[in-house]
Amino acid sequence: MMATFSKRNKFLQIESLLLLLSLFFPLQLGQEIAFGQEKLPNTEKSVKPGVNRDFLDPNLSVEEYLGKFEVESREVYSHRDKLVEQLELKSGMAVADIGSGTGAYLKAFAAKVGNQGRVYAVDISPKFIDYLRERSKREGLDRVEVIRCDDHETGLSPESIDVAYVCDTYHHFEFPVSTLNSIKKALKPNGLLVIVDFDRVPGKSREFVLGHVRASKEEFRKEIESTGFRLIDEPKVDGLSENFVMRFRK
Repeated sequence: MMATFSKRNKFLQIESLLLLLSLFFPLQLGQEIAFGQEKLPNTEKSVKPGVNRDFLDPNLSVEEYLGKFEVESREVYSHRDKLVEQLELKSGMAVADIGSGTGAYLKAFAAKVGNQGRVYAVDISPKFIDYLRERSKREGLDRVEVIRCDDHETGLSPESIDVAYVCDTYHHFEFPVSTLNSIKKALKPNGLLVIVDFDRVPGKSREFVLGHVRASKEEFRKEIESTGFRLIDEPKVDGLSENFVMRFRK
C-alpha cells in the first residue's frame, strides 16, 4: 500500500512539473521568446531579390565606387551642399546617413551638427563599413559613428536621431516596410526623413534608371506613407534633373 502511494505521489510530482514547464515554455519548436515577448519571424517579401548582392561582395573595390559615387557628373554629389540644406541641421542634432556608401556627406554633416552633435554612417556593405571607419579617422570626424545595418534593420537605437537621410539608397531597400519601420523607430518624435532618389519616368529616364530603379516616385511615396510617415513637401533643388527630394515627418 505504501509502495503504491509512493509511486502515485512520484507520478503526481512529475505531472505537476510538466504542467509547470508548459506554462513557462508554451512555444513550439522553431519559435523564440525573449523576456516574455515572442520574437516573430519577418514575413515581408523581397521587392527585388539580390539588389544589394554587389555591395556584399567580399572583393568589392572601394576605389571603383569612389570613382562612381564621388564625381562631379553625379548630381547628388556635385550639388550635395544644396541637398544638405534640405536637412535643416543645427548644432547638437543627430543625423543618420543611411546608405552612406563611401561617406561623401559625412564631413558636411559633421560640420553642421558640431561638437555636440552626432553623425551615424549606416551601410550594409562590410567593405564600405571598413572604409567609413578609416575615412572618419583620417578626416578627424570624431562625431561620426559607423554602423553596419542589415536588409531589415538600421541598427540605430530607438529615438536616437533627429534626421534620417536616404540618398540614392531607397531603391536598394530590399525590404522597404521593415527598413522604414526601423528608421521610424530610430527617429525622435516629429523627426525628419529626407529621401533623395532617381525619378523613374518611362520614356524620359535613362535606360540605367529604368533598369535599375524598381518603381516611380509616386509608388515610393505610397510605400513610405503606408508606414506612418507624413509627407511635408517635395522641394525643388537647383541642378537636380533626374533625382527628386521628398521630406517626411514621423
